[in-house]
Amino acid sequence: MLLAGAAGCTSDDDSADGGSDTVVIAADLNNSSAVDTAYARALQLRIEQINASGQLGERKLELRTQDNRNDPTSSLRNISTFADDPRVAAVVTGTCDQCVVGAAKTINDKTIPTIALAASDEVTNPVTERQYVFKLGPNSADSAAALVTEFNRARYKKIAVLHTNDLYGRGASAALTDALQGGTIAVTATRAVKPAASDIAQSVGTLTDTEPDALVVLTPPDLAQQAAIDARAADFRGRMYFDSAAASDLFIPRGAASATANATMVFTQILAIDDVIATTPAKSSRKQWFRDYTSRYGSYSGVASFAADAADLIADAVARVGADRPRIREIIETSQVDGLSGPIRLTPDNHSGLMPQALTLLVARSGRWRLAS
Repeated sequence: MLLAGAAGCTSDDDSADGGSDTVVIAADLNNSSAVDTAYARALQLRIEQINASGQLGERKLELRTQDNRNDPTSSLRNISTFADDPRVAAVVTGTCDQCVVGAAKTINDKTIPTIALAASDEVTNPVTERQYVFKLGPNSADSAAALVTEFNRARYKKIAVLHTNDLYGRGASAALTDALQGGTIAVTATRAVKPAASDIAQSVGTLTDTEPDALVVLTPPDLAQQAAIDARAADFRGRMYFDSAAASDLFIPRGAASATANATMVFTQILAIDDVIATTPAKSSRKQWFRDYTSRYGSYSGVASFAADAADLIADAVARVGADRPRIREIIETSQVDGLSGPIRLTPDNHSGLMPQALTLLVARSGRWRLAS
């Protein structure tokens, strides 16, 4: 369940513009998703930190969340309701990529700046149809490029690919295929599984039967961990690689720790922040954020930094132009910051701004993620 305190309450006595002092960041999230729960926690914590910092002057940010149940129709209703409230300056959306794609026209028509935290690149493409939609999180092409570079370094000849049969999974698989073009690495087999699948052993077994050098898993965290367990049960002795959508908690669940040992994942440094030396202000800020989140919630979720960066981008715009939505959109569209996730560079032609330099390779060791080198 999302934290009860994450859904900020606005008094009915407030004026239509929130008395100009309270500005709402709304969040359309799936209450049953562990990833979206991490987003809610990160948004609440970061908003509290922003308010305490005084950077907004007399203004204060407030978080308001609604459950979309991973349903595009519910999500559209939530976003429409948010957009109709003048106190809402911007919306943050969670893991449901189809929700954002389905609401894109409404988001544009109602001119409500929206930062999506979904994995699919389609949430911001084509940009001409997503003028009010932005994305924070790794791009599939960047994750694929990092994986292929590692495959070439390891001199692999054959890989097999497991992906989810949804917007993100199909896009990630296509990006990997593009990245492999012109190279010497062959794909022995590809299998797609439903995002909510409870049994993927047969699909995994079909892939491992082709005896690839590496099994590439392009799925959310739960399925990635299950794929590792099923692959080891099938006596697969090759290496396993996850793209960034598999990232979740700092510590890998005990039931999957052995199976994922030495698995490699493309992600930001935040899950291995203990290995990072604070040589710049940005790195110091990331280490402090990691400590703050862990202190509040007891452990760290790798995706939390994306939600915190979304709050920071919105807060920066609110500090400059208040709740003026078109101007907030313009500011976000040209934001260039060293965020908690890494360098973010948004432009009118690129609404998905996490730079490739933010990504690195992490290796699972002793039940947690470490820098590969």
